[in-house]
Amino acid sequence: MRLDVWLDVSCLFKTRSEAKRACEGGKVDINGQAAKPHRELKAGDELEITRPFGRRQKVIVREFAEKHVPRAEAKLLYEDVTPKPSPEEVELRRMARMAAPFTRPSSLGSPDKRERRALRRLKGRS
Repeated sequence: MRLDVWLDVSCLFKTRSEAKRACEGGKVDINGQAAKPHRELKAGDELEITRPFGRRQKVIVREFAEKHVPRAEAKLLYEDVTPKPSPEEVELRRMARMAAPFTRPSSLGSPDKRERRALRRLKGRS
């Protein structure tokens, strides 16, 4: 089974195109090597997925499914062997999230009247 399809079916990524972009961006490794989206997976392969804020998720491929299954069943397709983060790592990630600038989702369109007023106040332009 293709890597990007399996990542989508196993609910590790929301869509196949998102999984494909992650593979092309070097965010997914199979057995220690960078993986392309079309790479064929075998049972027992170890995947390492780089997530936001420097987290790295490690999973071992157990099974395959031809089509989408419920999330509870999808978790049976892999074994998550990601080590628990140390308290220092948790604190560092929390600080990084707080320091990250707030960005408004572009899917919301342009700001409405209330949001424009809040922006003006925030910028000190009353």
